[in-house]
Amino acid sequence: MSIKRKVWKYGDDVNTDVIFPGKYTYTITDPKEMAIYALEDLDPKFAKEVKKEDIIVAGRNFGCGSSREQAATCLKYAGVGAIVAKSFSRIFFRNAINQGLPLVQCKEAVENISSGETITIDFEKGELSCKKDIFKFPPLPESVLGILKDGGLIPHTKKILKIKEGK
Repeated sequence: MSIKRKVWKYGDDVNTDVIFPGKYTYTITDPKEMAIYALEDLDPKFAKEVKKEDIIVAGRNFGCGSSREQAATCLKYAGVGAIVAKSFSRIFFRNAINQGLPLVQCKEAVENISSGETITIDFEKGELSCKKDIFKFPPLPESVLGILKDGGLIPHTKKILKIKEGK
């Protein structure tokens, strides 16, 4: 499983209220509508210009703040193919995997990637290629790859249950 796409680069401490503005939390429930407001306060052009499988690259503590699932959901439905960061909030990390949104933690890569460049990520090999170099990260475990390939935790669980039931 790999992707090759354009980078949108941001800094440290991009919190869940910046990813999906809190003012929409209780009024928007449709994931496709949530995507319209992805990163609205940080980068107003993002939701309008992001292309399918584009990659977000960010600093440390991406997804900090509240535990709202909307932050991961809006990015997935906006078309984001992966997020590479120096570090992630643990709750955001889990919410993203549940949505089927791949995350890569690789400090060295973040420091060498520029906004707008095209990078390649191979999740099974644990390699990220950019203009400056190839960076290694721990390959994603089979269990996580299964969740990502199936489009998230719910579709993955349904698939496993069907297999177990012999359907």
